[in-house]
Amino acid sequence: MSDVPPPSPDVSPAAPAEGHDPRGLQAPVIISLRGLNKVYETGDTDLQVLFDINLEIREGEFVAIMGPSGSGKSTLMNLLGLMDSPSSGTYELAGVDVTHLSPDEHAIARGQLFGFIFQRYNLLSNESARENAGMPALYSNLSAASRHDRAEELLTQLGLGHRLDHRPSHMSGGEQQRVAIARALMNGGRIILADEPTGALDSKNGRDVMEFLHTLHAGGRTVILITHDPNVAAEARRIIRIHDGRIISDEPSPTDFPPMASAPVLEPIRLHWSRGSLLPLRDIAEAVKMGMRSLRANIFRTFLTMLGIIIGVGSVVAMLNLGVASRQEQEKWFKKMGTNLMRIGPSTNSRGAWGALNFSDAKLIADIPGVLYSVPMIYEQKLIRHGNQSTQTTVSAVGRKFQESEDRIMLRGTFFTQEDVENSAAVAVLGLKTAMTLFPDSDPLGQYILVGNTPFQVIGVMTVSGGQGKGQDREDDVICIPISTGIARLYGNKSLSQISVKIGRIEDVTPLQDQITEALKSAHGDMDFRVFNQAAILESYRQSARMWNILLGSIGAISLLVGGIGVMNIMLVNVVERTREIGVRMACGARSSDIQMQFLAEAVVVCLLGGVLGLGLGVGLSYIAPLMKLPVVITPLPMILAFACAFVTGVIFGFWPARKASKLNPVVALSAE
Repeated sequence: MSDVPPPSPDVSPAAPAEGHDPRGLQAPVIISLRGLNKVYETGDTDLQVLFDINLEIREGEFVAIMGPSGSGKSTLMNLLGLMDSPSSGTYELAGVDVTHLSPDEHAIARGQLFGFIFQRYNLLSNESARENAGMPALYSNLSAASRHDRAEELLTQLGLGHRLDHRPSHMSGGEQQRVAIARALMNGGRIILADEPTGALDSKNGRDVMEFLHTLHAGGRTVILITHDPNVAAEARRIIRIHDGRIISDEPSPTDFPPMASAPVLEPIRLHWSRGSLLPLRDIAEAVKMGMRSLRANIFRTFLTMLGIIIGVGSVVAMLNLGVASRQEQEKWFKKMGTNLMRIGPSTNSRGAWGALNFSDAKLIADIPGVLYSVPMIYEQKLIRHGNQSTQTTVSAVGRKFQESEDRIMLRGTFFTQEDVENSAAVAVLGLKTAMTLFPDSDPLGQYILVGNTPFQVIGVMTVSGGQGKGQDREDDVICIPISTGIARLYGNKSLSQISVKIGRIEDVTPLQDQITEALKSAHGDMDFRVFNQAAILESYRQSARMWNILLGSIGAISLLVGGIGVMNIMLVNVVERTREIGVRMACGARSSDIQMQFLAEAVVVCLLGGVLGLGLGVGLSYIAPLMKLPVVITPLPMILAFACAFVTGVIFGFWPARKASKLNPVVALSAE
């Protein structure tokens, strides 16, 4: 692998500066440590692992930091790579004191300068070689297309052009380490931190990796090799030995290296503390893609997690559709009855005696300004016959303005006239249902029916306003005759059963009801009547319907709550299971906000997918409901509301796990099993 040319860094090398040797003492210091200490707090005691570290590394050096296990070399590497912060002392990186920078600023600097090569490769098992190699560029300014092209270029240079879409489980150890090297070079990798890069490889692949590190060094990069193996350390040109947290020696390598050609001088390093022009929309899109990929890795568990959301959204949609349909059906019925109608009937007075209504009451009401019609009515159930057909129905003796007052529609013939009322004509207008019962196969107009033993000629057929014309409305099961005829032939001088009052404007219903009540009370000397206000009844129903919808929606909301708790639980499990992945992403330059966005996006994706399936379930239930004689109307508002609830559930219940993931210490996360 020694003949493989080094990948081109993101910043093209400048021409060699006159009299400047990137490996000599005049090369700029890229890393400077002064009095660095690291202390870990462990309960009541403190454990110090690094003591007064003083170290300079110049750009273009190949340095090995060697020591036995527990010597502090890994801790030193984490401090050098900005994965951890020192307890005291100063660390200057490219002339910038980074000791007290925030974790996000450390992440930005890692993404710009460092490339990590780990002993255990630390590749993400659910991502392809191309995706693993391109990960650092995800947290820089590169677009998806540029990122993929750069990853493909690096992997091809490393001899993996035929393995771009393979996952780590389908690759050998040597191939996985080459993917890790490509990842280290993705953003240029001015400083390569190689932690036991050959520790998990056989001798041949180990030799290939070391040759490639030499190639990178020859290209001007600074290579820092962490190892416990003296033979591997001898590959470097400078060896720093560390023991018990202290540097015990810093000397040139004993290996007799051949002279090296002058390396190009790279452009001066300028750290930028912003990611630049990467749009938040692209952040979100990438987070969603990563979320989808992670969820597909365990699709059965993902489905079980979504199940609560599916049931919650489905129940919200179905129940709200049911509530809307129920409300529409009831309002349709009220509309037929007329919301600007009042019905006044007799009642018991203060002494317990039953009151009576008469024609003078109807006239008194008709004279009140704002009243359109005041129609007296007397009705009873009667046996009606025509030939072999008979039915028991309501026979209403009504005033001339009954049709206008009740908004009845004439389907056939005409309503009776004022002349018919004055002459007490024996004519009848049938409701549609009664007409279909008595005359199933013939035209009723002009024919005679018997009300009891009294004949009446049918002059018209009517239906209620808004009726379907199928004779199925109970308000159509009626016969209307002139009130004078009813008194003369059927009811005698019986008092009125009801006075139907129609108001001109709906907003006048309530104040006119008060006036009518006062007028009748004054005329009767007592409150021996009742006034039924349809508008008040409708408003009362609407209030009940609103409460019913709230109840139905609450049932769905509880399901969503349970589903959201399930999402939070599984996302917390995900954080634990993917702690190492979080560490790898942080090593590649991911800020805490990037990690939080990724896990939050996964939670939202779960809930939105559950929302889509839940919408399908809710609509399906809505179509099935009529089979169970339940009225259902499919409207967009419940679906939009339920989908929005699914999104909000994902945000709310995904926030805490995402926040927890973003607050992980990179070193602790990377060392997780």
